[in-house]
Amino acid sequence: MKKDFETSFTGWAFIAAAVMLWGGWALSSHHIGEYIVASDFEAVGERVWYWIWMYRVHIFGWVTMAIAMFSLVSIASKKPFRVVMLPGAGMLIVGTFTLAIAAAFYYNFGAWGVGKTAGKSAEEIQLFMDSILSTNQYVTCFVRFGRIFSGVGLVLLSFAFIKWKLLPVWLGGLTLLLGFSAVALILAIPDNFELYKPLFHVKVIWLVMMGVTLLRQGINLAEAEA
Repeated sequence: MKKDFETSFTGWAFIAAAVMLWGGWALSSHHIGEYIVASDFEAVGERVWYWIWMYRVHIFGWVTMAIAMFSLVSIASKKPFRVVMLPGAGMLIVGTFTLAIAAAFYYNFGAWGVGKTAGKSAEEIQLFMDSILSTNQYVTCFVRFGRIFSGVGLVLLSFAFIKWKLLPVWLGGLTLLLGFSAVALILAIPDNFELYKPLFHVKVIWLVMMGVTLLRQGINLAEAEA
């Protein structure tokens, strides 16, 4: 098992991503749904700067997750692992940044809308809501595709974890289950994000387990070719 600075940095990156992703979400004063509604602005406006900072923490959690994946693939980009690890990590990173961009929409429009709707009549607020509806619809596609891309990446990574025993078999199994569930749920329920929410928490747990495993055991590169 390889256990050195590289695996330690990668492990802490996974843990940091989990803490920021879940912490930013859990500590937020208000959660916006699939579509922004007028009542969101009143709720956000009650503690607008606190809400902004928690959303920033959450978004940087996605960014740190991508950093962790880049670090992991830099360790395991050796023959024969790289033929699966590189596309798997690539798909997961693309999906992660897609989700970060989608989160940035809710963050930006949630904060911006507080000022745009303050003191306005119901008719004026409705005009503003109509003006952002089209963009919001595109963003829901970003969320769906981000989750699907991430799921496909996780499935590929799980194949490498299990086939070459890079990480414990149980962790490879969790990775496979998380990836498959993400793809299946989004394809089965494309217009109901509420049912996907538990998978967000499972992903955070997966990040923690990845980090702890890398810190305690490192990664098995015994089958790597010189």
